[in-house]
Amino acid sequence: MPPVLQERPPAAALTEGRKSGTEQALVIAFMVIPLLAVAAAVPLAWGWGLSWLDVGLAAAFYVLSGLGVTVGFHRYFTHGSFKAKRPLRIALAVAGSISFQGSVVGWVADHRRHHAFSDKDGDPHSPWLFGTGPAALVRGFWHAHMGWLLGRDRTNARRFAPDLLADRDIAAVDRSFILLTLASLGLPALIGGLVSWSWWGALTAFFWAGLVRVAVLHHVTWSINSICHMVGERPFAARDRSGNVWWLAVLSFGESWHNLHHADPTCARHGVKRGQVDISAAVIRIFEKFGWAHSVRWPTARRLERLSR
Repeated sequence: MPPVLQERPPAAALTEGRKSGTEQALVIAFMVIPLLAVAAAVPLAWGWGLSWLDVGLAAAFYVLSGLGVTVGFHRYFTHGSFKAKRPLRIALAVAGSISFQGSVVGWVADHRRHHAFSDKDGDPHSPWLFGTGPAALVRGFWHAHMGWLLGRDRTNARRFAPDLLADRDIAAVDRSFILLTLASLGLPALIGGLVSWSWWGALTAFFWAGLVRVAVLHHVTWSINSICHMVGERPFAARDRSGNVWWLAVLSFGESWHNLHHADPTCARHGVKRGQVDISAAVIRIFEKFGWAHSVRWPTARRLERLSR
């Protein structure tokens, strides 16, 4: 049975002010423009072709920005799954910022709020907010996947991310969000233009490694909020409807092993069973081996046994 939504906590405790008209316009632009690029991708690929340079740049920026979200924004900044030395800490904040998913402080505040009220009233993106009937679930899926981003209220960062607000390095990266998003589109175009030595190479790299890459990463990340809270296996005892969706595992770098994550949010590895690929955990392991990360919260057999249903 889906969870029964509890009474909404006082709004002032969860939100702080409202997004400006400019901020709201940017959110809509960040959602719509990459999506339009995906809609145009097939006919444009048929007419233009798709070069190996475009594929390579799209894959490289997808991995860089995607791991910036999963390893950086999520497992490190939100949950403290490991400790990082200062250069890695700054690099993770920058890498996550080029994903077009919001600034590091805003992203972390929203996600910590999600865990505080997961699948209850107060969760910014629960698919169970409107009920359990067919129409309510369609509405809930839209809300969890994309619709919640259109809300005007801003999550209270002073409540949910005071540690990041107090960190001068991270606050500086947060203030640089617009510049970093422009770099996220401009760098692929610059590299594509220089390697091909043509304006056409710059344009196609901008399209595939910029807009299309952003759109694909958006929808993979948003699917964790929507699909992974509606369906999937639930071998661990979480307090919500988080489930494991295997076919999203590689594209999401292991984030779709979502049930264990909600049962044990600070764990650095989400895919803990045999065959559960977790690329983000492998990257954290590499950071640990090089001495860039330490105090990693790896899963233990005893804890997993205690969390199992």
